Formats: sequence, structure tokens, C-alpha cells
Amino acid sequence: MSSSDNWRQRLYIIIFHTDTPAGQRFDNWLLLTILASLVVVMLDSVSSVHDQYGSWLKALEWGFTALFAIEYVVRLYCSPKPLRYAFSFFGLIDLLAILPAILALLFADAQYLLIIRVIRMLRVFRVLKLSPYLRQANFLLTALRGSRQKIIVFFATIATLVTVFGTLMYVVEGPANGFSSIPKGIYWAVVTLTTVGFGDIVPKTALGQALSTLVMITGYSIIAVPTGIFTAELASAMRGGDQHRHDCPSCAKDFHEHGAAFCSRCGNPLFPRQVDQG
Repeated sequence: MSSSDNWRQRLYIIIFHTDTPAGQRFDNWLLLTILASLVVVMLDSVSSVHDQYGSWLKALEWGFTALFAIEYVVRLYCSPKPLRYAFSFFGLIDLLAILPAILALLFADAQYLLIIRVIRMLRVFRVLKLSPYLRQANFLLTALRGSRQKIIVFFATIATLVTVFGTLMYVVEGPANGFSSIPKGIYWAVVTLTTVGFGDIVPKTALGQALSTLVMITGYSIIAVPTGIFTAELASAMRGGDQHRHDCPSCAKDFHEHGAAFCSRCGNPLFPRQVDQG
């Protein structure tokens, strides 16, 4: 193996592997550089800072762009399959981190593309240790799938409520008090039911205020429902080690407690009795 091949292999281990001291140092410096470049981008968006330090920030930004360009070229150089890396997810992210600045340099009308530089934040996922959290992510996905039907029913109920309340407020208050249409009333109902309360539309009549009180109380009553549904499914998913796989014939939930005779989601029998054919 030639010295150039040895050098490429060493670069590959440092840049693409995080299980070596050199690779960890490279990732730490890369992470700090990414965060520093994002700070420069955000500071440059503040008009007062841009007016006072615009030239310095521009020089720093071009310095970061040069560093990312060098890193991208080195990754292509040391990668065993450069094209595969170039068209991979992180390869495209690395290219997008430098491409807008290059286009802005070549084409004056492409300055708006500099906003894409913020996509560098996606690069931090390369240096984060995600493997210990994959199981927890699977728990969340399982819980979301398990609670999907209940949450759909919940949101359908909420959509019905806000439509009814919005229509009532349109009838009670009318355009004179800001409720110029039923969609405007539905907007008010959503804002009030979720306890956000922007205050841009306020009921003025006594009947409208009484109705808004009912909407607010209803909002406090139901705001915890999706959280409870998801929490119950998440707890069930985290007890997966104590469960066995058996598909429910009704809702298709696939894991249940040992010895369970009924589905914990829909309540239907897991083992329906077979009718004897005489």
C-alpha cells in the first residue's frame, strides 16, 4: 500500500469514524465550527449588528464557507466511494452548506439563497451519538401508531366543536364586533379553545361572553386528552418486554399482556370463539 493510500485511509478513519480519539476531536471541532457559523449567520440578520460589524461578519462567513468547502473536498477525496457519499443525505447537506455562498459570488441575484446556510444545523446529527436513543425513538413511534385512531377521533371532535362555537359566535356577535365571517369565528374558537387567547377578536355582548366562558372551560377540560392517550400508549409500548405478540382481529394492535383475553385498545376478544360447523 502506497503512502498516499495510507494517508487517505487515515483521513477516512478520522473524518468518518467517531470511535477513535482523533475522530472524536475532529467531530468536536466540526461541531464548534458549525455552531459558530450559525451564530455568525444569526448575528448578521440583526440590522444594528450588521451595520456596525457587517464587514467582519462577512469575512467570518466566507472563512467558514472556505472551511466547509475544504472539508467537503477532503471527504470526497478519502471516501472509498465518492459518488455514493456525494449523493447521500449528509453529502447533499455538506454541498448545500457551501453552494449558496458560491452561487451568491457568481450571481448577484442569488443573495437570497444564503438563507439555506442555516441547513448546516442538520450536520450536527453526524456527530451526535444517537444509538442509545434509538430504542426510545421506537417507543415514541409505537405509541404514535397505537394512539393514531383515538387521536384522529379526538381531533374530529375538536373540529366539530370549533365549527359549532365559531358559527354561534358569528351569529351572536356579528361583523360589528369583529366576527365578520364563520371562518373568522372558527379562528377565534380555535384560539380560545387552545387557551392561547391572542385578544385580536373579543366578544362584546353578554351572550357572547357567556359562550366564550363555556369555550374556555371546555378547552381546559379537553386539552389533556391527547396527552393522556399518548402517555397510555407510550407506557404500553415501554412494557413491550412484558408483552407478547398477538394481533387483535379488530384493531390490529400487535402486542398485549401475557394471558390477556381482550384487546387493551378496543376491548374486543383476542381469541374469538370459533362457531362449530354442524
